[in-house]
Amino acid sequence: MLAQRAARHVFRPPALRPRFAHKELNRPRTFVTEAIQSLSNEFLDLALAIPYPQSIPPYSGTIILVTVAKKRQWRAEELALPQLQQEKPEILQRVHQDMHKDGFRGNKEEAAMEHSKRAEPLLTTRRNELFKKYKCSPTATMLIGPLTQLPIFVSTSLMLSHASQPPTVFDSESFFTLSSLAHSDPTLTLPIVLGILTLANVESSRWFISAAALEREQKVAEWNTKKRAMGHTVIEPKKIVQSTLRVLAVARILIAALVPGSIQLYWVTSAVFGLVQTWIIDWVDHRRRKFRALQAPEPVKPVARKEPASTIVFKKVKTESKLPKPKRK
Repeated sequence: MLAQRAARHVFRPPALRPRFAHKELNRPRTFVTEAIQSLSNEFLDLALAIPYPQSIPPYSGTIILVTVAKKRQWRAEELALPQLQQEKPEILQRVHQDMHKDGFRGNKEEAAMEHSKRAEPLLTTRRNELFKKYKCSPTATMLIGPLTQLPIFVSTSLMLSHASQPPTVFDSESFFTLSSLAHSDPTLTLPIVLGILTLANVESSRWFISAAALEREQKVAEWNTKKRAMGHTVIEPKKIVQSTLRVLAVARILIAALVPGSIQLYWVTSAVFGLVQTWIIDWVDHRRRKFRALQAPEPVKPVARKEPASTIVFKKVKTESKLPKPKRK
C-alpha cells in the first residue's frame, strides 16, 4: 500500500510535473490541509486495497461503501408524550373544577373556549417538565441528528473535492452518467435525483402517520384557525421547518451541479441511504404503535346527559353551618 502511494506521487507524466509543481510548493500547508490530504491518500489506498469484482469501479464503489458504513441514527425514547396523555384527563378535570369554583357563566362555546384557555398553559408546563425529566427536549432532538452527521459529511466532501483535483486517478473512471469522477455530471441527472431524494426525505414523515397523530394535527389546525380568527398571532415551527427544507432541496440541485462527480455520487448515496433508513424506522415504529393500540384496553365512555338549558352555569359552592339553630323563647 505504501509503495502504491509513493508511486502515485513520484511517477507523474513529465508534461504535468512542471505545470503543478510550483503550485504545490507555494500552497500554504495548515492543519486542515494536512488532514484533508491524509484523508484523500487513505481513501485512494483503501479503494485500491479492496478486492472489488471487475464489474464494479473501485473508486465509485468505495464512495458508496464508505457512505453506507458511516451512517448512524439517534432517536429519543418515547416516554414524555405517553405520560402526558395519561395525565391529560386529570388536568382537564382539575380545570373543570376550578371553573366550577369560580362560578363561570356562559354558553357551551364560551365554556369550551374558557376551558381550553385555562388548560393549555397547564398542559404546556407539564409537557416541559416531562421533557426536562426524561431529557428529550424537542429542540435537542431536532438538532442532534444534523449536528452529529454534519462534521463527517463536510469532511468527506472536502476529502473527495481534494482527491478530484488534477492530476487525479478519478479522471480514468466513469460511473452511470458521469464521464469522469473528477468532473460534474454533464446531464445533471445526479443533481436532479439528489433534489428529488431530499424532497422525499422531507415528506417521508407523513408516510406512516398514525390515525391518532392525524387527528391531533387536525385539532391543532382547528385551534390555530380559531386563534387567528380572534386576532392572535400563531407561529407553527413545524411548517416553517418543512418549507425551509423544501427550499434547501431545490438549492441543493444548484449546488450539486457545480461540484465534481465524486461528491455528487457521495451526496446521492447518502440521500438514498437516509431515505431507506427513515422508511424502515418509520415502518417499524408504525407497526409497534399499531400493536400497542391492539393490546391497549378500550376506554369506558361516560354516558352523556342531556341538559335542557343551553347556558352552562358554574355556581359558587356555599358552605352552610351545621350548628343547631337557637330556639325561640
